[in-house]
Amino acid sequence: MEKEITAFISYLHNIKKTSNNTEMSYKRDLEKMQHFMVQKGIRNVEDVTEEALNAYIQYLEDSHFATATVSRNVASIKAFWHFMLREGIIGADISGNLKAPKIEKKMPEVMSPEEVVRLLEQPNGSSDKEIRDKAMLELLYATGIRVSELIALKVSDVNMQMNFLICHAGKERIIPFGSAARSALARYLDGVRDSMIEDKKSDILFANCSGLPMSRQGFWKLIKHYAQKADIKADITPHTLRHSFAAHLVENGSDLRSVQEMLGHSDISTTQIYAHLNHNRIREVYAKAHPRG
Repeated sequence: MEKEITAFISYLHNIKKTSNNTEMSYKRDLEKMQHFMVQKGIRNVEDVTEEALNAYIQYLEDSHFATATVSRNVASIKAFWHFMLREGIIGADISGNLKAPKIEKKMPEVMSPEEVVRLLEQPNGSSDKEIRDKAMLELLYATGIRVSELIALKVSDVNMQMNFLICHAGKERIIPFGSAARSALARYLDGVRDSMIEDKKSDILFANCSGLPMSRQGFWKLIKHYAQKADIKADITPHTLRHSFAAHLVENGSDLRSVQEMLGHSDISTTQIYAHLNHNRIREVYAKAHPRG
């Protein structure tokens, strides 16, 4: 089964052009399923039955994995079996009847515009680190990109004349950014980046204090630090800024299709959650402000 999983991950990387995080997620899910099958004495994909797959999903549910985790595993297994059928590795797709548990849609955590301003104002010093941090936070909120996309950016992905960046994760997309992000980025690029980067030939945009590419964990700690400094009580993560970017655009009249394109959502139903957030906000304002609310 290992050979087929490797071939599937290679297909995702080379043909589907998926991100490294997506590939790692599929790999983890499928290797976990493989381990379960081996324990049941099943080593070859041809020997896996529909009953065995259902038993594995039942095992995940009985082990109290989160509903979202179980659903993701079902999606990974289905994608894997579809791939094997298409490649002629198996003669029938036994994953068709697998049922994913229903996920209760959670509204995303969104910061208020005032909280965003407080957060973005925290790195206000003249040290190389604070200038870099300011540029990263401003760019994240200005574009709504994922943290994995932010740390993967190269200098050549940013057009400072036209104020846009090119994001290569999955389907390539062009995202504009405003004057605040441009100003913070220009200050960082004007000497600070070069002094932080260890490999002077590297095109990587953001480096850590050791001169190496910034990690997701490193940026996660960074944003937690500044949220604490800004006295923001909510649990702020890098994705909170992405949610806030989308919610504030929709709240200020942006159309969903444009927001979908900037966020890189393949399905507009994912983007529509921000419209629901806006409707809830309108209802709250009405209830508070209308004399007969």
